[in-house]
Amino acid sequence: MEDLTRYQKHFSDNDLWKKIAAFAKKAGEKVVYAALLLYYVVKAPGTSKADKGKILGALGYFILPIDIIPDWLPVAGYTDDLAALTWAIYAVAKNITPEIKKQAKDKMKELFGEYDEKDLEGLV
Repeated sequence: MEDLTRYQKHFSDNDLWKKIAAFAKKAGEKVVYAALLLYYVVKAPGTSKADKGKILGALGYFILPIDIIPDWLPVAGYTDDLAALTWAIYAVAKNITPEIKKQAKDKMKELFGEYDEKDLEGLV
């Protein structure tokens, strides 16, 4: 995976929540769950600066509408975003606690209503 830290400048809490609110259904549950996990890890005390850099880079990449595969393309538009988010999840997996998973799943219920948690398996 390319060095995603260069995308950090595109991250802001406000832009992330706007992107999720506008495109949650289109992006899909896996993409949104991955973004939420990373968001809650970056906010957690004790997350190292190096790990925060990786996370903010991946979330900045997710926020950008024009990237390797533009988000407006049907089906394929979010595959590169999911790859970037998944890379970051594996890079910072040691920081993903049961509490962080719960925060992300609670937010998923708020965003999607009922969803099948089995669809999220394999991310963590």
